[in-house]
Amino acid sequence: MQHLRHNGLALALALTLGASVPGTAPGSLLDGPVTVRFSPHGGAEALVVETVDAARRSVRVQAYSFTSMPIALSFKRAHDRGVDIRVILDKSQVTQRYSDLSFLVRSGVPVWVDAVHAIAHNKVIIIDADTVLTGSFNFTKAAEASNAENILRIRDAGLAAAYRENWEHHLAHSEPALP
Repeated sequence: MQHLRHNGLALALALTLGASVPGTAPGSLLDGPVTVRFSPHGGAEALVVETVDAARRSVRVQAYSFTSMPIALSFKRAHDRGVDIRVILDKSQVTQRYSDLSFLVRSGVPVWVDAVHAIAHNKVIIIDADTVLTGSFNFTKAAEASNAENILRIRDAGLAAAYRENWEHHLAHSEPALP
C-alpha cells in the first residue's frame, strides 16, 4: 500500500512538473516514469505505437473500441518479432464496421472477446511487466483525430503487475475470437 501511495504522489508531482518542462506540449512529461499525451493530434496514438514497438517480451491489451490501423500494425510487428502479444476486446468489436479484430486474427495475433460485461470498457496495454498505457484514449482513428482524450504511460512494475492480474481475470471469462 505504501508503494502505491508513494507512486500516486510521484504521479501527481510528475504531471505538475510536466506542464512546465520547456519545449514540450502543455501537460507533457518526456523521458520520465510518467508520460502523458492528449488528443486530438497530441501524439496519443504515436505514444502507443512507440511503446508497443519497444516491447521485448510481452504485450497484454484490453480495449473497448479498436479501429486504429497504426496501433494494429504495431501489434502485428510485435507478434512478428516474437513478442508474446495477447488482446482482449469488447464484444462490440465482433460486429463493429471498422474494427481491427479481423486484421489481428488474420495476422496471427491471439484475440479474445469479453462478452461477460455490459461493456468491457478498459483501455489498457501492459508491456514487458513494467509499463502500463491507460487513460480515456480509445485505440481508434477518431480518438486521435477528433476526440478530446488522454493517455498515460507509466513505468512501474507494481502497477503493471496489478493490471496484469486484472487482465488475467478478464481472460478467464473471455472467448477466443473467430477468424
